[in-house]
Amino acid sequence: MTAGLFDLTGRRALLTGSSQGIGLALARGLAEAGAQVVLNGRDPAKLEAARAGLAASGLAAEVAAFDVTEAAAAEAALAEIEARLGPVDILVNNAGITRRMPALDVLPAVWHEILRTNLDGVFFVAQAAARRMTARGRGKIINIASVQSDLARPGTAPYATSKGGVRMLTRALCAEWAARGVQVNAIAPGYFATELTRPLVEDAEFTAWLARRTPAGRWGRVEELVGACVFLAAPASDFVNGQMLYVDGGMTAVV
Repeated sequence: MTAGLFDLTGRRALLTGSSQGIGLALARGLAEAGAQVVLNGRDPAKLEAARAGLAASGLAAEVAAFDVTEAAAAEAALAEIEARLGPVDILVNNAGITRRMPALDVLPAVWHEILRTNLDGVFFVAQAAARRMTARGRGKIINIASVQSDLARPGTAPYATSKGGVRMLTRALCAEWAARGVQVNAIAPGYFATELTRPLVEDAEFTAWLARRTPAGRWGRVEELVGACVFLAAPASDFVNGQMLYVDGGMTAVV
């Protein structure tokens, strides 16, 4: 019985921004737990490479290339996926970008680009998925937030603002959809070594700061996010709603 709490056999999961990094690691983890995964990104070639990588490990995946920042594209994609494969039971909103620069140097175009991807995109895809989930009376939505939903550093104003928005959007959607059988939660990663954070990983001064600031004393590994995602996607979390689960090596627990 306990094992069944984390069994995703027969579930279908769409993961945005999953051609690399955290999204791809989560897709692998959900597939290993039994889910049929659908990879999303804007670059069909990168999606195919990601699918091939999963296939080499014996894990099947489908792909759906669309831009999360376009509400009509998200709606069309959900309709196409469900017509082709069946109901989407799990949505992981992972697509996100950042541009590190002083707030005084942030141009309007950069501000809107980050907010459009990191916050608008989360809402548009969640809305498209929830139209179907609420009609069926069940569904799991997992938004990828950040420790910067609560903490800020110089050079991160647009990103931190967008991730703070993800935190409150998660709560707001819980308030509306929980009674209709949909759980909306968030995972807040700390600092993880990925393609996007490579410049920081390779910055000896920053890495030394991170080791001092994080009780665990190191960068996170993307595989260490999988357990939280499986939990929030599985029956084990059926009465967990509107929450943000920090996976940060203790960063937000200390001063």
